[in-house]
Amino acid sequence: MQHYGSAALSTAELLAIILQVGQRGENVMLMSQRLLTQYGGLQGLARATFAELCRQKGLSTAKVAQLKAALELGRRLLTTAPDERPQVRSPADVADLLLAEMSLLEQEEMRVLLLDTLPP
Repeated sequence: MQHYGSAALSTAELLAIILQVGQRGENVMLMSQRLLTQYGGLQGLARATFAELCRQKGLSTAKVAQLKAALELGRRLLTTAPDERPQVRSPADVADLLLAEMSLLEQEEMRVLLLDTLPP
């Protein structure tokens, strides 16, 4: 993560960083993969209740709190007020938004930005 950024990591790897440790017989990466599979990805984990996650083997109350806090931060970021979101007024603005994410790709990808226009 330090050298390539968080975007270079898989979802399971990011989840493993949040959970920090696994349990006897299941390292943190295997636990992360199991949880993502069992819940159908991050959306399923986000929908799961605190109590439901606490019933999972290897998830303590503290680990569930860390996971729920991280998911809530992500949700809040998505709902940031429009005036706090980056403004796109030129091709350079688009490049600034995507350059860090796309500069490390091993294969060329095409991205589409859908922009709305609001009167000034």
